[in-house]
Amino acid sequence: MSSFYDYSVPAPNGEMFSMENFRSKVVLVVNTATGCGFTPQYKDIEAMYEKYHDAGFEVLDIPCNQFAGQTPGTDEEIHEFCTLKYKTRFPQMKKSDINGENELPLYAFLKSRQGFKGFGKAPKAMAMDIMLKKIDKDYKNNPDIKWNFTKFLVDRSGEVVARFEPTDDMKKVAEAVAGCI
Repeated sequence: MSSFYDYSVPAPNGEMFSMENFRSKVVLVVNTATGCGFTPQYKDIEAMYEKYHDAGFEVLDIPCNQFAGQTPGTDEEIHEFCTLKYKTRFPQMKKSDINGENELPLYAFLKSRQGFKGFGKAPKAMAMDIMLKKIDKDYKNNPDIKWNFTKFLVDRSGEVVARFEPTDDMKKVAEAVAGCI
């Protein structure tokens, strides 16, 4: 498969949700967690969704429990948490793996188009670097997702145009989204 639109991900109801549903839209794909220090980014993501949805912007929320077990709930519990605490309205998929042998094929595709480029120099970035070096000394040299709230921006033609690490300023993400609208 060579196009974003060739992939599908499992929805909470057990059906497969095709990226074809997003053809000609701008999409932010994000792996999320309900108990992470980056979880408040849901507020910014929802604000972008509300601002740009009518102009063709979509968010694909894929909960993942691969990072320190920070998404322990069921799909229903995760959805309830997000809608009550952050009033999210964008589609949320089934909790899934995004790295390793059981990773969603969509994530293999996204990572092949936009590899890891670093966390930056801010204090949270330095903290992530220290933590990840304890887990994998060579983490900088592979495209794997490093933590919750890594985001991929897909333009209207299905090209993966950017990857944002959880430490990236959400204003930078919003500017990139606006630039694709």
